[in-house]
Amino acid sequence: MRTIFWENEQVKMIDQRRLPDVLELIVCQTHSEVASAIKNMTIRGAPAIGAAAAFGLALAARESTAQTPPGLLADLQTASALLHSARPTAVNLAWALERIMRLAESNASLSVDGLRNSILTEAQRIADEDVEINKRMAEHGAALIEDGDTIIHHCNTGALATVDWGTALGVIRTAHEQGKHLHILVDETRPRLQGARLTAWELEQYGIPYEIISDNMAGHFIHTGQVQKVFFGADRVAANGDVANKIGTYMLSLAAYDNQVPAYAVVPTSTVDLSLKSGKLIPIEERNQDEVLGLQFQGETVAPRQAKARNPAFDVTPNRLITAIVTENGIVYPPFDDNLATFVNAK
Repeated sequence: MRTIFWENEQVKMIDQRRLPDVLELIVCQTHSEVASAIKNMTIRGAPAIGAAAAFGLALAARESTAQTPPGLLADLQTASALLHSARPTAVNLAWALERIMRLAESNASLSVDGLRNSILTEAQRIADEDVEINKRMAEHGAALIEDGDTIIHHCNTGALATVDWGTALGVIRTAHEQGKHLHILVDETRPRLQGARLTAWELEQYGIPYEIISDNMAGHFIHTGQVQKVFFGADRVAANGDVANKIGTYMLSLAAYDNQVPAYAVVPTSTVDLSLKSGKLIPIEERNQDEVLGLQFQGETVAPRQAKARNPAFDVTPNRLITAIVTENGIVYPPFDDNLATFVNAK
């Protein structure tokens, strides 16, 4: 099953808030429902968010009562702005919206129905391409993994974070299917616990051995020589190779770098934002403090009732801490300032 797909004039997606206990699909009939699903993390992961945005515009095209292409384009611009505001850090969201809008503007000579159909076709193409891109990345990245490796994986980058297959976890899955014996240490990834809830669930489906660790244990396992590789994804990569990823990636990368353990980011080229010179320019989403304060231990709330919290969803890992960036076009090594654009622009 794909994480998100179009069926019967509706967008259907796995509700990732319910996993691992319940595997449930939700149905979105309007673009505003898709925007809400992105914002509340019913669907998450940069590539999956991109596909959701594209399908959201396909819904918006069908919702529009416009009788002319210019009227439809105006409605699409409004819908695009709403979808774009759902989550600011993941560049795939903006990338997919821009791709759909460019197509719509270039096909303004079509009938209104023809334009609607072309938008849906392009949204489906984005989803299908994501699966193929992930599998190409996985083949490149799997070559970095050796039989017997223990790998720390942060957040969730599997099929749930994409349309299907996955980025960093897709690499691990491919290495496993190649017959390599692996053991995965799964960062819980607080505060929303995407590792403990989602990555662990996916690894069970694939039959890959794993153990869950709290995020602050990673340095210990790396420093004591129990880890050979570190893998994670990204929500945006700047032109110089700085990586914005789920909060905690920076500390994990620091520990890996200090102990000469390779740290790999696995990203489709659509996640690379060549318009940003460095990671300092990447907007960092700050989410509701309730995600931090709502954590419980043995059924009891952890924090005092009057406590306040900070909740940045992402941090930026400087390029000097990244061993290589795996893309669908191959593995990019430093200097990223020189090499990254070449891989992004490769045909």
